[in-house]
Amino acid sequence: MQAGRAVGAIKSVKATARRKRTRRPYLWASERMVRGMGYMVVAGLDEVGLGPLAGPAVAAACVLPIGARLPGLDDSKKLTADQRRRLDRQIRRVAVAFAVAEVPAQDVDRKGLTYARQRAMEMAVRALSPEAQYLLIDAWDVPELPLPQMAVIRGDGVCASIMAASIIAKVHRDTLMIEYDAVYPGYGFALHKGYATAAHRAALMRLGPSPIHRMSWRPVRKALGLAGGVDPAAELPAGVPVDA
Repeated sequence: MQAGRAVGAIKSVKATARRKRTRRPYLWASERMVRGMGYMVVAGLDEVGLGPLAGPAVAAACVLPIGARLPGLDDSKKLTADQRRRLDRQIRRVAVAFAVAEVPAQDVDRKGLTYARQRAMEMAVRALSPEAQYLLIDAWDVPELPLPQMAVIRGDGVCASIMAASIIAKVHRDTLMIEYDAVYPGYGFALHKGYATAAHRAALMRLGPSPIHRMSWRPVRKALGLAGGVDPAAELPAGVPVDA
């Protein structure tokens, strides 16, 4: 009986490994298709930090060698902080090019979330060297960039280059928020990274806003007992998550 269970467990592990191996080639399907169209420098592009009550919006662009070996590469939201940091180091070592850009909270307040997303992506792409010839973007294109591009639905979960950009952007922003925690103590930025947790809202009510809070946002104003404000979820088109 025990031998039978052991054999069954081994078969299950092997089947899971086969399924994982089968799925991995699809991570490069978009890149291979674009390379087949004649574009050699293909950049993945993604942003983080649209939804927090504080801190910048951050975007990253990343050009990978097709088929680059990056064990564990996945949607950054499905990874632990340690896994993201490990992959961030690996991605930076093997990447043909990568760049990160930030749009501060003050610009989010003045010009809106759509502007912040577009501007951060535009700056990241323009900072790439060598320059990108084609862009793969999660969910929604960037019309400000005069480059051919393709919006990949749920790209941060199915496209290797977008996954890599997402991880770079997430690690960069998390590191910034940990540094801000030392500059503006008491808010817990190192823990929640500026997102609207109960502890963050309580700190806002207790301490008032810091210079990196998004003062035009309804959740921030509500925590301070103020009326009005912008609903961040209404600022972006369908398909672009505000909690990214």
